[in-house]
Amino acid sequence: MDSEQLKQMLSSVVPFSRHLGLEILDIRPGRASVRLPEEPYLLNHVGTQHAAALYAVAEAASGGAVVGAFADRVGSVTPLARDAQIKYLKPARGPILTEASIDGEIASISETLDQTGGVAFPVRVELKDGGATKVAEMTVGWHLRKDD
Repeated sequence: MDSEQLKQMLSSVVPFSRHLGLEILDIRPGRASVRLPEEPYLLNHVGTQHAAALYAVAEAASGGAVVGAFADRVGSVTPLARDAQIKYLKPARGPILTEASIDGEIASISETLDQTGGVAFPVRVELKDGGATKVAEMTVGWHLRKDD
């Protein structure tokens, strides 16, 4: 699948992302970027992006990186987020842009998957506001398993 097909597939598979208005900007092998809009329903009591919305866009970007890395296996593997840690660094105002990247060599991860039927690996995500100020960072632990 090419990048456009992957973006369309992810947008249709995850209804919650559509509900939040997330926009998948880019998907490449092991990397993805997703945009969180600034909308009144996404803000908290002090007028900044809600912590849960920041978490959601980071998790979505991490999933995009995973799908981008294993696009040739879509339909034969199941990716699942197993855990996550987020650090909120500054108040997040305006649209938020995320950049996610797999922490590790995709070839090595794929080899472990082939040998064992499952593999766990981290995906790191940076969240920045429109002025390119980092407002949060997150690491999502993903597990990929081969389907029978």
